[in-house]
Amino acid sequence: MAPHEIVAVFVCLVAGGSDIRTHRIPNWLTFGAAAGGMAYRAWADGAGAGLNSLGGLLAGLALFFPFFALGGLGGGDVKLLAALGAWLGLPAILWVAFYAALGGGVLAVVAAVRHGLLASSLRNVWLMLMYWRVAGPRPVDGLTLQTAAGPRLPYSIPIGIGVFLSIWLS
Repeated sequence: MAPHEIVAVFVCLVAGGSDIRTHRIPNWLTFGAAAGGMAYRAWADGAGAGLNSLGGLLAGLALFFPFFALGGLGGGDVKLLAALGAWLGLPAILWVAFYAALGGGVLAVVAAVRHGLLASSLRNVWLMLMYWRVAGPRPVDGLTLQTAAGPRLPYSIPIGIGVFLSIWLS
């Protein structure tokens, strides 16, 4: 594993521990990791890697921001993916997001089954899609992180799964 990949794994472990304990990913971690990733990649691997790091940061931010804006993802998760993009660059962060989405979907189904909420969760997804079809994509009252009553999945865990898989499979 390359040094920048080791740091990305470490950032995921710290973020995951914090997210599980407090349901928050601290700004000092995400902003520090983003700045450190861009500086390290530019210093260690040259200007091209520095630009790739910036591209990874912006891509990570852009990929998860819509889900944050719709109330389905916390801001710390968005900042975490952006920070990891600074360390891993493009196209790796695209793979991280893809594997995180797959892992998050599996974990969400497991959590829904475990809590006896699979049918209501599927109904809520259907209601949300139908609402968006009529009103356009916007937060749906009662179905956002702030208003939903169901269990919460610390999304740093699927993001960490995405990092591990993207490193392992590259």
